[in-house]
Amino acid sequence: MEEVAKKSLNFIEEIVEKDLKEGKNDNRLQTRFPPEPNGYLHIGHAKAICMDFGIAQRYGGICNLRFDDTNPSKEDVEYVDSIQEDIKWLGFEWGNIYYASDYFPQLWDLAVQLIKDGKAYIDEQSAEEIAKQKGTPTTPGTESPYRNRPVEENLALFAKMNTGEIPEGAMVLRAKIDMASPNMHFRDPIMYRIITSHPHHRTGTQWKAYPMYDYAHGQSDYFEGVTHSICTLEFVVHRPLYDWFIDQFADSDYRPRQYEFNRLNITYTVMSKRKMLQLVQEGVVAGWDDPRMPTICGLRRRGYTPEAIRDFIDRIGYTKVDGMIDVSLLEHSIREDLKPKAHRVSALFDPIKLVITNYPEGQKEYMTTDNNPDNEAAGTREMPFGKEIFIERGDFMEDAPKDFFRLTPGGREVRLKSAYIIQCTGCEKDENGQVTTVYCTYDPDTKSGTEGSKRKVKSTINWLDKDGCIEAEVRLYDRLFKVEDPAAYDGDFHDLLNEDSLEIKTALVEKHLEGAQAGDHFQFLKIGYFTVDKDSQDGKLILNRTVSLKDNWAKK
Repeated sequence: MEEVAKKSLNFIEEIVEKDLKEGKNDNRLQTRFPPEPNGYLHIGHAKAICMDFGIAQRYGGICNLRFDDTNPSKEDVEYVDSIQEDIKWLGFEWGNIYYASDYFPQLWDLAVQLIKDGKAYIDEQSAEEIAKQKGTPTTPGTESPYRNRPVEENLALFAKMNTGEIPEGAMVLRAKIDMASPNMHFRDPIMYRIITSHPHHRTGTQWKAYPMYDYAHGQSDYFEGVTHSICTLEFVVHRPLYDWFIDQFADSDYRPRQYEFNRLNITYTVMSKRKMLQLVQEGVVAGWDDPRMPTICGLRRRGYTPEAIRDFIDRIGYTKVDGMIDVSLLEHSIREDLKPKAHRVSALFDPIKLVITNYPEGQKEYMTTDNNPDNEAAGTREMPFGKEIFIERGDFMEDAPKDFFRLTPGGREVRLKSAYIIQCTGCEKDENGQVTTVYCTYDPDTKSGTEGSKRKVKSTINWLDKDGCIEAEVRLYDRLFKVEDPAAYDGDFHDLLNEDSLEIKTALVEKHLEGAQAGDHFQFLKIGYFTVDKDSQDGKLILNRTVSLKDNWAKK
């Protein structure tokens, strides 16, 4: 409690503290994270995870994981497994794992009781007819012609809904509440529908009638003893119905209470599961874990860390007003997290050979360089150095303007990082006029770490020894969409895709990276942060760009 008080509380933390102070729910705090296993979690879910699990963690409560598996046509064990993996990767542990399907018998019995109490009925109209009869927010709905059918008839038909005798879509069970209610969700909401086209991932074909979310969710919270049912703002209008269903069955003073916070919307991103599934199925991206996707597994593959995601969510906070968060804030969080962690290495995307003409033939020495100057504990490594090295082509210019301070003929000196000061003496070109080799001399008295290294020059450039580098495939990922709010576009969202969201290049990197493992992080000097991709194999190193060193998108 003391640790939480050190920073300003969000409104849900204030509610929790007040409830605990007043001794509500027998001083219990119990939350739940209730994903539907119909897709992979995205960063919007990460915000909910940090709230549900984080608040229980901070106040000594319990957060359970409950899969809302009430729609077998969209659900799969693959998604169940991925959701558990993502939660653990983010750094959280659940108290228990539950499934809405655990409560199918209890939910069925409660529905039967509602029918007996005259509070539910079987409707045989089509979905379109029911929708038309709902009315509008300003005009009352029209009662179903089946609304007042006898209780015994409703009970018999409800039983048949679950035996397979009734085809999918032929009838539904509706709660009998108020067709004139200003809250559209109170206008006889559907409680059960028939699904026979897909077996359930846990119960197989045992059930044919499945409960709807609005009916199953609150009762599941009640069965489990949830005290604070936290969800996003679109469920505000559902809350009265959540309470109504619980009130029909609750047999004590205990009630779970629903609270809502703003959902996460990020620029240049879509959070719709439907659109993300479409991108995967159409091959626009290479799966749910494509590093351009906002899925947690996609961010993980791109090189984002749990710490960076939690930091980002902590920065944006929780409010009662929806808004749009700039993706550059997420990128800032990963830069800040990787800056003291990632080893800094040389990588050349357009290498050109450099020969040091006065360097002893056949000599090889090793230059000591810091793995991370911001983290002394990261240690040092030795880089081989000899007569022939590679530099970045952009660090050389034959006919350079006065404000070009890198390598050029004419007496200007530059330092090779962690090595010597050199001076260009000329270059060699091919038949097309393309520079193939740069020639330089070096000053042997200027080795880094010696007294001579104190001599100042205006530029330091990166290099790789010809025997100390390997080729690597580098995947340069960028934002998947080229507009800030693709979700607001009325047309085909494919028109908004950024055709430059992936560029694949071959680069030279330091040879010691050939032992790197999937998920290892590196900062390519002057370029950006990269992580080893899971597609890497022996002899084929693949790295993904996590983020550039600076936000270059604003300039675009």
